[in-house]
Amino acid sequence: MDEVKVYMVANLQIHDAERYREYEKGFFPILKKHGGEFITYDDNIIHFEGDTPLKGRVILFSFPSLKHANEWYSDPDYQSISEHRRASVTSTITLINGLPPR
Repeated sequence: MDEVKVYMVANLQIHDAERYREYEKGFFPILKKHGGEFITYDDNIIHFEGDTPLKGRVILFSFPSLKHANEWYSDPDYQSISEHRRASVTSTITLINGLPPR
């Protein structure tokens, strides 16, 4: 069975920008290490309908598979830098499965 690409949606309300920058510095090399691809971020999201569940910064990135995403998240290096994120922002991180290959 082919693996499906997965997408991560992170929603952050940044409370300490300086400490959050420490997280950002380490984030990209670890993302690449696990086959991750940074897609985009937006500090000015626009809602068209419904309640406003997201506030602040929304970040979208992907991994080739769920296995890659799990390895990224459980990587000790990532867990180490994520302490900066946890201390500087209020956040949610959501995984969304992509469509199966055709």
